[in-house]
Amino acid sequence: MRVIVGITGGIAAYKAPLLARLLVKAGHEVQCVATSHALEFVTPLTLETVSGRRLYSDLFSPANDHSTEHISLKDWGDAMVVAPATANIIGKLASGIGDDALSTLLLSFSGKPLFVAPAMNTQMWVHPAVQRNVSYLRSTGVNIIEPASGQLACGATGTGRMADPEEIADFMRRTLKQPKPLASRRVLVTAGPTYERIDAVRFIGNYSSGKMGFAIAETLAAHGAEVELVTGPTALGIAHPHVHRTDVESAREMFDAATALFPSCNAAILSAAVADYRPDHAADHKLKKQGDEGMTLHLVQNPDILATLGTMKQEGQTLVGFALETDNELANAQRKLERKNLDFIVLNSLKDAGAGFGVDTNRVTIISRDGAEGEGDTYTTPLLSKREVAEVIVNRCIEGAKGLER
Repeated sequence: MRVIVGITGGIAAYKAPLLARLLVKAGHEVQCVATSHALEFVTPLTLETVSGRRLYSDLFSPANDHSTEHISLKDWGDAMVVAPATANIIGKLASGIGDDALSTLLLSFSGKPLFVAPAMNTQMWVHPAVQRNVSYLRSTGVNIIEPASGQLACGATGTGRMADPEEIADFMRRTLKQPKPLASRRVLVTAGPTYERIDAVRFIGNYSSGKMGFAIAETLAAHGAEVELVTGPTALGIAHPHVHRTDVESAREMFDAATALFPSCNAAILSAAVADYRPDHAADHKLKKQGDEGMTLHLVQNPDILATLGTMKQEGQTLVGFALETDNELANAQRKLERKNLDFIVLNSLKDAGAGFGVDTNRVTIISRDGAEGEGDTYTTPLLSKREVAEVIVNRCIEGAKGLER
């Protein structure tokens, strides 16, 4: 395999030659690409010696083999890793900025495995802008190799140290060799809230952020699935090439999109918080307050998306629903599992601190159909990030669902 090693200007750049050497010893061809700041920490001669190839570091050098070296290297490489990846290069990649040899190569390196190993001071790593950029890159399919905790260059101790070269090489080996168990599968995911209009400016809604559903969509795509994401109103973004997004507002719009897509899918995971009721009439103008009189809304029931898909489900399809409960949680979830013809149900309890709407963590109980009449097949996660919970949900579905089996 041909691997490109990108190096940026952090103290951890001194570890880059060892990473390049490990990749060469593993049988890969290696090409190093460095920023000008990286060369303050490691010399071109060192990188060229360990890789056996001329260093690429100057976008306009007359010594380059091609006038568009970043494009020719993109065509040459099978995979790419940036180690160390500073906050600067992470921000450039997330923002689509290409102003030097490495950043222009990164922008052209699409459709192939890309690994990023961040390295920076703890205060920089936890900055909201850096975390936003890292989260966005993850959503596009970039493999983030999390930094470790330990002593930093400034003398402080905290998270931000680049993973050791051996760990990076091993992470790449496992990821590149890992089979994509859902490569031939198509999965429908619903996410976020629905808004049911009262008038031109007001609506009935809920507190769902969509974070859980988006994490599930990204996880499915990382496992190779083609994902049809139908989402209610949310500020979240997703740019993974295998996630196809449909934006809706109301429960009826989500119903129409989900029922149209489900017949062509192997599975559906419905995590959206769908309004059960809507006003029977939505005014096309802003309703004015009438003195001290109150307002009475007549609500009608929305179509039940989950139950409808349960009646549509064919042999070999898998249907997963969510249940948000406040009391008698397990019993209510098990009844919903049976009543709506689900294969799995994911139970959320609002009694669990750190779980539910709007937060980045969750704690769920996954119940399979086989366990619907007793203790049966249930699994409860500890409190985890929603991304980690999504991984648990997807893996349990892969192991036990007809539509997603390995």
